[in-house]
Parts: sequence; structure tokens; C-alpha cells
Amino acid sequence: MSQDLHALLGDLVVANRILAHEGVLDDFGHVALRHPGRPDRFFISRSRSPELVTRDDLLEFTLDGTPVDPKGLRPYLESVLHARIFAARPDVNATVHHHAPAVMPYTIVDVPLRPIMHMASVLGGAVPVWDSRDEFGDTNMLIDDAPRADSLAKALGNGTCVLLKNHGAAVAAHSLPAVVFVSVRMKDNADLQARATAMGTPRFLTEGEIRLTSEMLMGERPLDRAWSYYRARAGFGGI
Repeated sequence: MSQDLHALLGDLVVANRILAHEGVLDDFGHVALRHPGRPDRFFISRSRSPELVTRDDLLEFTLDGTPVDPKGLRPYLESVLHARIFAARPDVNATVHHHAPAVMPYTIVDVPLRPIMHMASVLGGAVPVWDSRDEFGDTNMLIDDAPRADSLAKALGNGTCVLLKNHGAAVAAHSLPAVVFVSVRMKDNADLQARATAMGTPRFLTEGEIRLTSEMLMGERPLDRAWSYYRARAGFGGI
């Protein structure tokens, strides 16, 4: 294993812990990372709560959702969700699937989740909503097969996030720091939008503000700063 890959897999463990600490992930949900040297493969934990994930839990998968070496471990049922997003989006190197409580109301009622503060410009506008019933009727609500995963990836399009009706959200970005940032700010924006709406009529960001601000925030310096902050909050900071 190369030194770079070893470091990235450590970051994948840290990303799990960060998103659990920040209230994006709980006992369920997961984070995945594209293999830096094999774009046709990715890494994700075995079926385990994110706050408990260690290096030993990480498994390598192909883009059809098949583990390269299961190592006798049970994978997440929804590993294919990440696989098919990676297959559809060569620009995406990290993905998250979560059920953050602040976000869930926007999967249940017909109120669009839209960027309401500058830090949430990374949502990229009104977040699309994917409803499995449209194509698949009644299901177990999981994205546990390729047809549903491909349908979800299509709904995501070229964006950073998509809501799953009555289920949760999927987030995609070019790096682990980026996908963590978008996931946390998605949760923050959902909470702030609900509180602002209770007070009156919200003023949302314009398309131009979204484009210019998100381009800035997805740069290396802001993401490095945010990643260091989240690492420290999750107990991985230096002295």
C-alpha cells in the first residue's frame, strides 16, 4: 500500500468519526472514498456505525458494488449506492449517505431545501428530491440494488447533493474534506431554513451568489481550514 493511500484511508476513518460527531451520521449512514490509483474501485467500511469505524473495517469495492475481498466481514446493504454514483460521476471522489434529523423534514414535505446562508452555497441551489416510488413502487426504502442506485445517481446529476424521499440524503464531492463540508453545511442550512421560515419569509441566495461563493468555499484553503477544525472537534487535533 502506498503512503498516500494509507493516509487517505486514515482520513476516511476520520471522516466517519467527524460526521458522527457533527450529528450528520448516527448509528446508520456511511462514507465512501474512490481509490486514488484505481478509479474503478472505492473504499467503504463494513457494516458498522460510523463513530466506531477503524482501518480494519475498511473494504475495497468495484463500481458494481461487489467487494474485492470481503475478508469475512458483512458489507453495508447500500454500498452499491456509492458505487453507482462513482460510476456515473468521474469527478466525484467521496460520497456520503446520511439521515440527519434536520434534513429529514425536507424529504417529507414539499418544501425545497435551498441555500439560505453563504456557507451553504455548496448545496448548489434547490436540492433535488428522488422518490423511489416513481420508478419502483413500494420497496424496503433502501438503495440496495443497482437499478435504484443508478436512478438515484441520475437524480443527483452534476450536483453535490440529492434528497431521498422519506429516507435521507446523498452527498458527492471531489474530496473527503469537501464531502464532509457539504454534508455538515447541508445539515446546518436545513436547521437555519426551518428557523428562518418560522420567523417570516426567508431571503435565499441568488444563483450568482451560489456560484461565486461555492467556487470560493470549495477551494483548497477554506477546505483545509474546515477539515482541521472538524478533525479537532472529533478528537483528532494536534497540540
